[in-house]
Amino acid sequence: MSSAAPVYVVWELTLKCDLSCGHCGSRAGKPRDDELSTAEALDMVVQLAALGAREVTLIGGEAYLRPDWHIIARAITDHGMECSMTTGGRGMNAERARQAKQAGLVGVSVSIDGMREAHDRQRGLRGSFDAAVAALDVLTDAGVPVHANTQLNRLSNPDLSSVLDLIADKRARGWQIQLTVPMGRAADRPEWLFQPYELLDLYPKLGALAVTALERGVRVWPANNIGYYGPFESVLRNRGVDGGALHWSGCPAGTRALGIESDGAIKGCPSLPTQSYTGGRIRDRSLEDIWANTRELRINRDRTVDDLWGFCRDCYYADECRAGCTWTSHVFFGRSGNNPYCHHRALEHQSRGLRERLVPVEAAPGKPFDHGRFEIVVENIDAPPSHVPRRLPIVNS
Repeated sequence: MSSAAPVYVVWELTLKCDLSCGHCGSRAGKPRDDELSTAEALDMVVQLAALGAREVTLIGGEAYLRPDWHIIARAITDHGMECSMTTGGRGMNAERARQAKQAGLVGVSVSIDGMREAHDRQRGLRGSFDAAVAALDVLTDAGVPVHANTQLNRLSNPDLSSVLDLIADKRARGWQIQLTVPMGRAADRPEWLFQPYELLDLYPKLGALAVTALERGVRVWPANNIGYYGPFESVLRNRGVDGGALHWSGCPAGTRALGIESDGAIKGCPSLPTQSYTGGRIRDRSLEDIWANTRELRINRDRTVDDLWGFCRDCYYADECRAGCTWTSHVFFGRSGNNPYCHHRALEHQSRGLRERLVPVEAAPGKPFDHGRFEIVVENIDAPPSHVPRRLPIVNS
């Protein structure tokens, strides 16, 4: 795999947040003690441009709670990179929308995690759904293209068709969907997560929604833990693009993607656990050096089939897939290389009369980007319905 450039960068500008989402992987709320200064952030922009980055998405916490967010965004644009933002939308008012437009943002994605009841429950604040919908309007009024993103879990699942109707009516151009996995606060709520065999019902629904979305002018953008060689892979990944069928071709962390934490920690993907996947910090080493030379950033460039384990090790697609999303497998099992959220895998087990069930056995410690540990139970597909995973005690929420 080429190490030429991190084409896509996701940058956590601050860990400060105005929501308390139950699925938040970073357990955002308060800012980090040592977040980059404006000068350090602007130097990061220069280094990103020099490394060949093409698009930078600003996140948090909540990126707009950092007073200089629009200055950093404008610098990204001025250095020839596209700049976008992902937001919960609670405080996205007319002034911030105007700043987004002036900074040259190519789009803002607003989180819509189900309809009102499901969204507000996940976001930890009554009224957060209405605020998110209002954010779509205020951004559109300011001339900023809008998109939406949705967590896929047991809470949002019944509402997915309604969510699509809503965002299509709001003229959203794209819809990113992502399976909720047990990182951060989501690790404390295993009852929210899909079991692997539930993907058998989820993916036909997603495939149909992708077709409907395209008909309504909305392109579905599956996140990196969606899909993998099932019958709906092409319709989910093509997004109406002409010429050939797109398919999963390996985890982009450290190959085409880069994650930056607000204190300058550099990872191959913004979702990866900090402790295990930080290659270096920008105050100590140059971005080019961290990208090119650290083991943590090279994990997917150097990975082979021999690094896989469990079902993924002997899978037909092992050499191409490399166990799918590194983040997903690591936060379930404490190591990468065996991804239970795979449609092909669920179908293979079904064909043998089996199913997999994930059982939480170790609680998360209660820190940003943390996780607990699960075990896999393989059982007869006709076994009585399993109990919803019990909620483990939180060590330090």
